[in-house]
Amino acid sequence: MLPVDDTELYVRDTGGPGRPVVYLNGAYADQKHWKRVIADLGSDYRHITFDERARGKSKRSADYTFEACLRDLDAVLTARGVEKPLLVGWSYGGIIGWHWADRNPDRVQGLVTVDAFPVGLTGEAGRERIRKMFRQWRLVLPIAARFGLGARMSADEHADVNIELNEIAPASVPVLDRLVCPVRFVMATGDSLGSEAGEMEQGRKVLDQVLAANPNIKVSAKVASNHSKILRNDSPAVALAVRELAVSLGTVQ
Repeated sequence: MLPVDDTELYVRDTGGPGRPVVYLNGAYADQKHWKRVIADLGSDYRHITFDERARGKSKRSADYTFEACLRDLDAVLTARGVEKPLLVGWSYGGIIGWHWADRNPDRVQGLVTVDAFPVGLTGEAGRERIRKMFRQWRLVLPIAARFGLGARMSADEHADVNIELNEIAPASVPVLDRLVCPVRFVMATGDSLGSEAGEMEQGRKVLDQVLAANPNIKVSAKVASNHSKILRNDSPAVALAVRELAVSLGTVQ
């Protein structure tokens, strides 16, 4: 357990001399969702996973903000002695990766982003839709947490995390435009829980302008799985994106 601010994070590190890969989870997910990717990549890499605050085996906190997640990543890297990781982030974790790399351009080897894109529900209508959704789910959230799909937060705290993300994501286009490290996207298909018909596919199209603006960013694959199931059903595509990026980077730094 790693003490950070008012909480403790559950961190796992396979160790070894391989290229350090740090995995960043979805907004309410825990680290076990990466097990298939890690198994596929094997011992050629050093795998570091951790549960964010109130997720998985990590402790609760008074601060579940995006900035707190960035501080947690800093704390994990410092504690594990990793100077320059390759970051692999799914959904919320992908957006954390963009912003951390933007703030620390000399400290990151590259990014693999798994189905995150710079789109969000904004304005009061968007905020109210998110609050309503999590209030409707309030009874199932504790059960979801047991399966690594929810946090040990109230429905309102879940909503606050999602509302903040939906403000940050669409404002991230300039962040993506100026990233200097190589970035590979693995995109899902179709919609997911909480989205309306065609909504997520429309969101993924926003990446077209990012791809046109920044030659460091490429799409490695678009797979059949939806947003929620991509790490379970299409983990080989994520592992392949990591391998391809690692090969392009050359020897371990």
